[in-house]
Parts: sequence; structure tokens; C-alpha cells
Amino acid sequence: MDLELRGVTKRFGPIVANEAVDFRVQGGEVVALVGENGAGKSTLMNVLYGLYDADEGDIVIDGEVRRFPGPAAAIDAGIGMVHQHFMLVPVFTVLENVILGVEPVGSFGRLDRTAARERVVELSERYGLEVDPDAIVGDLPVGLRQRVEIIKVLFRDAALVVFDEPTAVLTPAEVEEFFEIVRGLRASGRGVVFITHKLLEALEVADRIDVIRRGRIVGSAEPAAVTEAQLAEMMVGRPVDLEVDKAPFTPGDVIVELEDVVVVEDDGRRAVDHVSLAVHEREIVGIAGVQGNGQSALVDAVCGLRPVESGGVRLAGRDVTTASPREIHAAGVAHIPQNRQDHGLILDFTVAENMVLDSYYTEPHSHGIVMDWDEVHEHARERADQFDVRRAGLDVAVKTLSGGNQQKLIVARELGRDVRLTVADQPTRGVDIGSIEHVHDRLVAERDAGGAVLLVSTELDEILALADRIVVMYRGRIVAERRPEATSATELGLLMAGVHTNEPEAEIIP
Repeated sequence: MDLELRGVTKRFGPIVANEAVDFRVQGGEVVALVGENGAGKSTLMNVLYGLYDADEGDIVIDGEVRRFPGPAAAIDAGIGMVHQHFMLVPVFTVLENVILGVEPVGSFGRLDRTAARERVVELSERYGLEVDPDAIVGDLPVGLRQRVEIIKVLFRDAALVVFDEPTAVLTPAEVEEFFEIVRGLRASGRGVVFITHKLLEALEVADRIDVIRRGRIVGSAEPAAVTEAQLAEMMVGRPVDLEVDKAPFTPGDVIVELEDVVVVEDDGRRAVDHVSLAVHEREIVGIAGVQGNGQSALVDAVCGLRPVESGGVRLAGRDVTTASPREIHAAGVAHIPQNRQDHGLILDFTVAENMVLDSYYTEPHSHGIVMDWDEVHEHARERADQFDVRRAGLDVAVKTLSGGNQQKLIVARELGRDVRLTVADQPTRGVDIGSIEHVHDRLVAERDAGGAVLLVSTELDEILALADRIVVMYRGRIVAERRPEATSATELGLLMAGVHTNEPEAEIIP
């Protein structure tokens, strides 16, 4: 398939998301589309996939102008899209998810499960997408769910596959597996569009990189002829500091201390299994681990969002084991949650309203039961300007902001006050390099000002760059502690997978 987008423009009211965009990808080619959050990457691909109608411009496939009134028409034309947030039914099996909407029918109009299974198995083997057709999707880890999405696309005979931020929730090992899948798709003659903000990944897997900024393509380059720093500058429109600068490590008093903490899931499993940990003033402690190994439960326990089964949590010497989230917030704890849309924002509320979600009930935002909206707007404007939250206004719904600006709003709300402890859970997940730089600078500023930071991240480069001390969690326990200057991403990755690296021959951690 030879695909061209010619002069595509898409507007949302006064906002121009795409402006006269020209874009091309051919069969057997991987094109990375990189840009800041809100630059127009996903909007452009949603136009291609029939989710949006272009206001101007054409979609041209093999020299023929096409119109797609919906995704079904795009799929029929050979276009497949793997969205950042997977479109799967958790209670269905892999096979049921793959064939949903295109169920093969045999004699007497009955569902031909045998033919469907054979096709799924054949696709899985051909493209290295090993997954059990009978597995319940809700029981699968993220990396395998992504494979199910890819099989769905291939089951529908897609000649062009669009991946929207495909590595945002994958572990380092899963990312490498994904790259092999992309190379296999390219070798089969399929075209691949790889939407990402991770420049090193674009440099590794793409044949060509197109940069989009504020809705327009501002440059195109071959990976061999461009550096990460040059791409970052093209994306953001200014030089970007890719290194984290922070003062020397000089820890002070203990700010938060966990002693033999146990947190239990609803089904009785121990999400946190007898964890002891202390974080000091002027220290960033990074928690590394594959998602689902207890890190988020530990964060919830520190912030009062989950009950502690046994053990204790102390904040500056005060027992807060049974304190409420509001009490912990008032004691000087900032919380940047891992899922900004579910746990950090109310999407239908305005920018101003979201900026005071944790303080609307206090002076000066309210006086008794009466809100002071003039003060709320002034507070929101100051915080948004200080933390570079780009928005069309303070009274627009926060769901209209890009992911990066939603994240910066949360950072602005949480760190726009005096805090003693910052708990940051995946603080840069799904945000672009400019926003990452800003979030990193704010976390380091909190640390250098005397605060403590507890950082949870699956991005090992982020952990190594920011942390003064790294602990690795596996199956609810802390299994290793390292200094960043004395370890590597490879060693951390092995520890995250349960491989102990201290022995002469690595062994599996029980």
C-alpha cells in the first residue's frame, strides 16, 4: 500500500489541530511520527482511520482519493490502528476479542471457531505474537494484550498498521519484543506508522522520522542523519536539556518511614509483603519494578488510599498509618498518580476547578460554603503560567488538554504549595520530551529545596537519571537496593524480572 495524506487540515472550533499536513508511508516502510503532546499526531491518524472528518485535504491510497466515513471503511481499505488505550473486552478470550465484529461463519450460519482459531494461531506464529487463544484478556499482562491488538489488525488483513504510543506501558524487555514484531511487519511488506514521543525508540526502529509541531510537519529525517538532541529541538522549537542537573546528594532527616508494611488485595493476596523503607530530606528514592509487583499499592498506602494490614507508616516521626488522604495531604504530602485521567483529574471539570480539587474547601478558595471564584481563577492562572500548562482558557474542560498538559496541571496543583514529601507514580508516562524535562526539573527542585521524593517508574533511564537511591520491587517485596552510579539498566531489568545478580551465576528470586 502507498498512502498519502495531502494538505490535511482538522479544526476543533477555533483550535487548529492539523494544518495543511502532507504525510506519506509506503509498504515495507516504518515511518515514525514524533511530536509534543497536543502537536496533532493522534488527530492526524484519527483522520486517516475515519474517526474524524478532515476539514480540508485528501487521503490517497495507491493513487486513488478515498473517503472514510468511519473506522469500518478504513479497515476495509486495509488500514489498522492499535490505539494507546487498548480496545479490548477484558472478560472475553483472546480469540473472541480478535474475531469480534468479523466472526467467520460456517455451515448453517454457525460461528466457525475452528477456522478462526487456525487463523489466529497461524498469524501468531508467523509474526512472533505467541499468545494463548483461550486466555482471558483481563488476565494477561500489558505486553500480551498489545499482541492481541496486533493480531486483531492482522486478522482483518491490514496492509498499513498505525501504532499510537505503543511502548508507553511496556517494560524494557517487552519494548524489544515489540520492535522485533515491527520489523517482522515491515519484512512482510506492510507499512507501519509509529506515533511516539520517545526519540531513541524512533531512531532505533524507523526508516524515516517526521516531526510535527503545533499541527504542522516541520521536518523529516533519516535516523542515521539526525541526533536525539536535534529531533528534540525540532519537536519543541527550542534546545532541550536531555541531562538531569541536580545538587550533590546530601541526605538529611527521615521524612517518611515504612516499617514492615503489609498491604492486602481484595482477594487476600499480599500486594506489599513486609516492606521497610525510609526516604530522607534532599533525597529521591526510585522504586523500579515491572507493573503489578506492589509499587502502586505501596504508593496508595503512603498516601492513605489503601489500608495497611500490618506494619506502620510515619511522616516526620508522626504515625500516619491510619490517617485519611486529606489528613496526609494536609501534612505536606503531594501525590502525582500513575493514571492522571482516572485518579488525578475530573475530565469534565474546567482547568480552574481541577487546579483546586485538593484545596477548594480551604481559605482563600472558599469562605465557609461560598466559593471565591475570582480567587480560584487567579490561583489557577498563576499556577498554570508557572508550570507551563498550555490551555485555551481556564474555563475549558480539562479533557480538551493534551496528555502532557494534563500531567503538568497535576504537577502544578500538587507542587504549587509547600510540601515535605512528593510521591510521584509514573510521573512522565505518555508525555513528550518537553513535558518530561519540565516534570524532572520540578522533582529535582523539590529535592534540592529540602523535600523528599518517592519516585515510581518503569522507565529505567528516568530512575537512573533522577534517583539518589534505587530499590527494586518484585512480587511485593524489596529485593535489591542500588546506587545509580553503581548499577545499569541491564542489571535493574534483570532484578525487575526476578533474576538475582549478586551471585556468581544469576538465580531466580523466589
